[in-house]
Amino acid sequence: MNAELLRSRLKGLQIVAIKLVEGILGGGYRSVFKGQGMEFDEVREYVETDDARLIDWNVSSRFGGVFTKTFREEREITLFLVVDASASVFAGGGNRRHTAALLLSLLSFAAIQNSDRVGAVFFSDRIEKWIPPRKGTRHALRLIGDSLSFRPRGRGSDLSLALRASCEAVKRRGIVFVLSDFKTGGYQKELLLLARKHDVIAVRVFSPVDEEFPETGLAYLEDPETREVLVGAGMSAKFRGDYGEFRQMARRAWLRDCDRLGVSAVEISTRDDPGEKLLQFFRRRRARQ
Repeated sequence: MNAELLRSRLKGLQIVAIKLVEGILGGGYRSVFKGQGMEFDEVREYVETDDARLIDWNVSSRFGGVFTKTFREEREITLFLVVDASASVFAGGGNRRHTAALLLSLLSFAAIQNSDRVGAVFFSDRIEKWIPPRKGTRHALRLIGDSLSFRPRGRGSDLSLALRASCEAVKRRGIVFVLSDFKTGGYQKELLLLARKHDVIAVRVFSPVDEEFPETGLAYLEDPETREVLVGAGMSAKFRGDYGEFRQMARRAWLRDCDRLGVSAVEISTRDDPGEKLLQFFRRRRARQ
């Protein structure tokens, strides 16, 4: 992608993102996320309504009274994006990469508009790129530009590695969006650990062809990650039915896992408007509070 085209796309994304932020409850997107981080404020004398678990016994013994710690909500939030750069997303059909990049852009600009930090990790079967959380429009533009221009080295998908690295590196409680097609396994333990520390939202990016096999003749299907080839009999109603049932079983299993692990689940098709889907998600969360 040449520099002029990249600048043009970034400018368009920034305009859309600003409109999105203004539409998210008057820009207050923070209010739809649970458990905002707290930072230590001061120590003061204990009163009966205080939580006894917050008594600072070291200070109390030093000054001969009972003193408790007080906290305040952190003034800024860290938004971290775990982005699938495996071949099934980046090289697969159905424009999944464009949808994932648009989601990343909208969320990044939303964070910057609210003076929050934003960072990202891009992964395949390895950590492809790590962008530490920072503030500012220039940083967001760099992050988005990287998502549009870089080429991953790996083809496979190791989501557990990316989740583990994110859990270890992002220290303060924040908001983590996982953007992936979730066509991988073995990541549930790491997702649970991440959800215990952060507010995690899993976004499944998919193409309609992922869910329903088209009514065609014989088709050779190549797995973009493993290069394995499967012959699909699109003219067979039974084959199309079995394919659809398998995909729905995988989808239901993913939704159950998210619910069991305390992770919010969002599904966005390449035919959807990502901005509208995000607005719907934010509104649902706000309505449940």
